[in-house]
Amino acid sequence: MIPEAFEYTAPLTLEEALGLLAGGERKVLAGGQSLIPLMKLRLATPEKIVDLGRVPGLGEIEESSGGLLIGAMATHYGIAISPLVRGRCPLLAEAASHIGDVQVRNLGTIGGSIAHADPAADYPAALVALEARVHLVSAGGERTVAAGDFFLDAFTTALEPGELIRAVEVPAEGALEGYRYEKMSHPASGFAVVGVAARVELRDGHIAMARIAVTGMSPRVFRARATEKLLEEGAAIATAVAELGKGEEANSDIYASADYRRHLARVHASRAITIAVSRAS
Repeated sequence: MIPEAFEYTAPLTLEEALGLLAGGERKVLAGGQSLIPLMKLRLATPEKIVDLGRVPGLGEIEESSGGLLIGAMATHYGIAISPLVRGRCPLLAEAASHIGDVQVRNLGTIGGSIAHADPAADYPAALVALEARVHLVSAGGERTVAAGDFFLDAFTTALEPGELIRAVEVPAEGALEGYRYEKMSHPASGFAVVGVAARVELRDGHIAMARIAVTGMSPRVFRARATEKLLEEGAAIATAVAELGKGEEANSDIYASADYRRHLARVHASRAITIAVSRAS
């Protein structure tokens, strides 16, 4: 299908882009892997679009304060193969490698993906497990939001009108940490029916720190805090994952029921934690 007519602007500087967005009436175009399909189906009909493709400096990946600062326009493929990301934050590189297909990974961006906040997206689980921070900018200034507070609901984030995601700040994983992103992919879309990001730190052979985040099961990514606490208290993995998802709303559709998604979340959490522990040791 053909989208409805719209006004297109491609600013050449970040300041110009923020000035255009200050009125709050324009839609941002990054890699286009979410917005363009919605427009072609006329599920989204923005009247004005600001294309960030010509704005310099938004796609850089660099070291910062012991971690990484990943520009919003960095592509999934760029993140997946980056020596910096693979060396300092391999969980994020692993999650990026699971996104969509080759074409999507070459065009889609981390900023566009998390701004869209699809409940079945891969990045949210990794970013929440990593306790990342999202850097937002507008014509009025800048602010930083923890990833756990950024994703509010399905397709809903903490972004305010006129704001852009400028970068994602990710702490470097420690030498004693292990990681894993486990996912059951939808066979048609590649989205996560359920995806689990696990990050653990071992001390004296025991899990001293656990961060488990789940995408796909619920309308928004969530931390499995009960599971984390049990793992840190020395419980067996099977005992800990049995608590995962209790009290959380679960999505249900023609492909997977709510109960099946809860089951998948526990199965994939068990696998992710087991591999994370083996990598840590």
